[in-house]
Amino acid sequence: MYDESKIEESLEFCHDIEKYYKDKKIKYTKSEEKSVPCESMEQASFVREEKKTSVILSVLKEFFILIICLLLAYGIASLVNEYFVHQTRVEGISMEDTLDNNDYLLINKFIYQLREPKRFDIIVFPYEYNVFYIKRIIGLPGETVQIKNGSIYINGEKLEENYGKEEIDEGGTAAEPITLGQDEYFVLGDNRNHSLDSREPTIGIIPREKIIGKAWMRIFPFQKIQFF
Repeated sequence: MYDESKIEESLEFCHDIEKYYKDKKIKYTKSEEKSVPCESMEQASFVREEKKTSVILSVLKEFFILIICLLLAYGIASLVNEYFVHQTRVEGISMEDTLDNNDYLLINKFIYQLREPKRFDIIVFPYEYNVFYIKRIIGLPGETVQIKNGSIYINGEKLEENYGKEEIDEGGTAAEPITLGQDEYFVLGDNRNHSLDSREPTIGIIPREKIIGKAWMRIFPFQKIQFF
C-alpha cells in the first residue's frame, strides 16, 4: 500500500534536517563559549588599568599634599623667624658669665611691640652688615649714665646690680656723664673689661629702632637651658 522507498527517503530527509540543526546549535554554543573568556579578559584588563590609574592618582595626590604642607611649614617658619622668634649663636666672651661662647639663644622679636625695653634686658642689635651684638641694657631714655671708680652711676646714684663679672677698669666715653636722648639706650657686656659696648665710640648709644629683640631662652647646651 505504501511505497517503502519513499518512506525511507522521507525519514532520511528528516534525519538530515535534524542533524543540520543539531550541528548548527553546537557551533553556536561553542562560539558563545569562546566569546565569554575574551570578554572577561577585556574586563579584567580594564579593571587592572583602572586600579593602576587610581594608584597613580593617589600617589600624585599625596605628593602634592606633601609639597603644600612643606610650603606652608616654610612660610610659617619664615614668618615666625621674621617677626616673632629668631635663633642666634653667641660668639665671643663679652657676655660671660651669663652667656658663653657658642651658646644658642632664641631671640624674642615681638616683645618690644608690646612693651618698651627694660633695664637689664639682654638685647640684640646690628653692628655692621650681617654682624650682630648682644649686650645688656644699663641706661634708659632720658637718664644720665656715668662710669667712675669701677662702678656705674645712673642720674648720680650708684647702680646696684650683680651682672658684671668684675669691676670696670675703663669707663670709655662714659667716664664723663652721658645723657641719653629719647629712645636711646646705654648697653654693656657682662664681661665688662672684655666687651665692646656703648663705652666705645664705634658702637655708642643704641637707638630704639635698632633693637632687634630680647634674649628669651638659651636652648643649647642642653644642660644650660634657661629663660631670661
